[in-house]
Amino acid sequence: MNNSIVAAVLLLGLGAGYGLAQWQPGASSMPAKADRQALYWYDPMFPQQQFDKPGKSPFMDMQLVPRYADGAASATTPAATPAVQIDPGLAQNIGVRLASVSRGVLTSRLELSGILAFNERDVAVVQARAAGFVERVYARAPGDVLKAGAPLVDLLIPEWAAAQEEFLALRRSGERGLIDAARQRLRLSGMPAGLIAQMERSGQVQSVLTVTSPISGALQTLEVREGMTVTPGQTLARFNGLDQVWLQVAVPEAQGAMLNVGQRVQSHFVGLPGKTLDGTVSAILPATAMDSRTVQVRVELPNPDGALRPGMTAQVSLAQTGGQALLQVPSEALIRTGKRVLVMLAEEGGHYRPVEVETGVENQDHTVILSGLQEGQQVVASGQFLLDSEASLKGVTATAAEAAMNMQPGAQP
Repeated sequence: MNNSIVAAVLLLGLGAGYGLAQWQPGASSMPAKADRQALYWYDPMFPQQQFDKPGKSPFMDMQLVPRYADGAASATTPAATPAVQIDPGLAQNIGVRLASVSRGVLTSRLELSGILAFNERDVAVVQARAAGFVERVYARAPGDVLKAGAPLVDLLIPEWAAAQEEFLALRRSGERGLIDAARQRLRLSGMPAGLIAQMERSGQVQSVLTVTSPISGALQTLEVREGMTVTPGQTLARFNGLDQVWLQVAVPEAQGAMLNVGQRVQSHFVGLPGKTLDGTVSAILPATAMDSRTVQVRVELPNPDGALRPGMTAQVSLAQTGGQALLQVPSEALIRTGKRVLVMLAEEGGHYRPVEVETGVENQDHTVILSGLQEGQQVVASGQFLLDSEASLKGVTATAAEAAMNMQPGAQP
């Protein structure tokens, strides 16, 4: 047993001596890189900066590191664009998910709130036709919803009494020309045609005029009281129709440019659960609210049963649709650095390359791409930040938009 131990020690000593004899400072078991041409040199702490010759880093107290063709291909030709390579199994483990660059009509839906208001185009104002006295005010008050023809007040108009007496006297004379002239004077004095016809049928003076509601709607104001004196042209009452109401919606300024008059709108009211009402954008007001930076949009809603009342709140759904098919990617695929926008472009063989893109309008989950990508390409929608960090560490910089488009076979500039 002692002889075996002594033999083992001798063998270990011989092996160690052989290894020390073979080792030389600077030697490596890796293949020598002296015969390989470096693409550029870089500082590992600042991989985005490239240098065309070796030397000391201007950023750190260390030597620049060469980048060879096997780590990042030469950028002199489109087919050899710098990229990082990730094993498919590792890509799956870190949650890399791809999405296609597609072309389609940009459609988004805005969910906003709105408030019902009266239709200011459906307004009726009741005025006194002649001077008189208020003999009776019917039981009405502002806020009442009345039918057309509902009585409001009784007015006694003395000057109509004398004109009617003259007309009845001339009618007994049978002079057609004088009768027509007297009837015309009654019309010019403001006497309604219906009251004139009633006077002619009954042959009695009609000196009391019952003022009625001209339309069906809500009584906004009632400016008369019993015993008051009224003058010609004095406003007695004001009405707002309810057959159609306005839904006032404040749309953010950025989305207001995509709205159009005539666009369909869906609304849901708290007071009408389970009911969806369809309306139409009737006007986009020209002024922008300075405090909220919103555009005021007016939506017309039919109200045949009178269930909609001004002041009610609603959840409004506005669909925005672009006019032409646009190139777009999921918004989550974008890497925003503050100065530019990047995406990680997926290529064959597990290669990923950062590409700079120019973005356009953004909807709920997609963003329009103006330049930098082509339809059918694959971009990383999840895990792109890890890949971008790996590309920065290896000195792979983002490709400009024009170069990225030309790098794909058959791509059109």
